[in-house]
Amino acid sequence: MLLTIDVGNTHTVLGLFDGDEIVEHWRISTDARRTADELAVLLQGLMGMHPLLGDELGDGIDGIAICATVPSVLHELREVTRRYYGDVPAILVEPGVKTGVPILMDNPKEVGADRIINAVAAVELYGGPAIVVDFGTATTFDAVSARGEYVGGVISPGIEISVEALGVRGAQLRKIEVARPRSVIGKNTVEAMQSGVIYGFAGQVDGVVNRMARELSEDPDDVTVIATGGLAPMVLGESSVIDEHEPWLTLIGLRLVYERNVSRT
Repeated sequence: MLLTIDVGNTHTVLGLFDGDEIVEHWRISTDARRTADELAVLLQGLMGMHPLLGDELGDGIDGIAICATVPSVLHELREVTRRYYGDVPAILVEPGVKTGVPILMDNPKEVGADRIINAVAAVELYGGPAIVVDFGTATTFDAVSARGEYVGGVISPGIEISVEALGVRGAQLRKIEVARPRSVIGKNTVEAMQSGVIYGFAGQVDGVVNRMARELSEDPDDVTVIATGGLAPMVLGESSVIDEHEPWLTLIGLRLVYERNVSRT
């Protein structure tokens, strides 16, 4: 089985693949202070609950693919693979790893590994042109050309960042649960804030995607828009431009990159 690990700024998502099928997944908080040994214990606890894996760390794992936006966590995961999975092929997505997606940016090394991995999966599953909207700590919009090239994107503050900022900077406001309110016009402060978050972000997605699609293709209707990320379900029903929802897009991309690199070793 292949273990895939996507380390984001707020959450880390792990997926277990049996061939092309994801058979188990976990979401944990990202903590830059965790050591390699602590991460190993955490992995053992999670995977020990799966019936197809053994009790010992590494039993049943044939490969590992990792991408991380937090350098300190990537460093510790590198140590985990060395100490606890020494005999298991491991791919850590970083400069030099073959993805199959050309990066047409001023400085390709600036692009987050997760964004490239999302592009890999988008091209494989839906082809180009495409736009990936990832609802994470930041809301990112990534554009893939008809030839499968990563051509650029947009980065904006994410839903949770915006909610926290309102609670901190608003004298009479507080942090709220991100949930759909009863109506667009809020009947109390909490519902008014929820409405601003849900419908405000849906409007942002529609506006940004429409502008990107016009730049990406002569026929914007040819552009496939894919939503992913933990907070995507909050906006899916309110956005008019999202064509597909793939919650495991990054994990699928990691599987594809692993397969493309292991075949070369």
